[in-house]
Amino acid sequence: MFNTAINPFNSGDLMPEHPVFADGALPGKFKLLIAMAFDASYGAVQGVKVLAQQAMEAGATKEEIAEALRVAQHLSGVGCIYTAGQALKELFD
Repeated sequence: MFNTAINPFNSGDLMPEHPVFADGALPGKFKLLIAMAFDASYGAVQGVKVLAQQAMEAGATKEEIAEALRVAQHLSGVGCIYTAGQALKELFD
């Protein structure tokens, strides 16, 4: 799917075990929240759903997810809230 010869850092693997999501200067859960906010901004419903679940497994709270999405909405517009609503309706029920 991704040409790692062009970008060796992007293997297409978004699992939380991927090195990019490892704890570092930022905790892994924050990195997952950032990725989730990007997916919300791009309209990727399934990406938001999976990343929110992974962030919660890494220790993120529903409040942290909501706050990350508020930042995404501020920066990219209200469309990301529609995307997030579709993605999170089951998770937040």
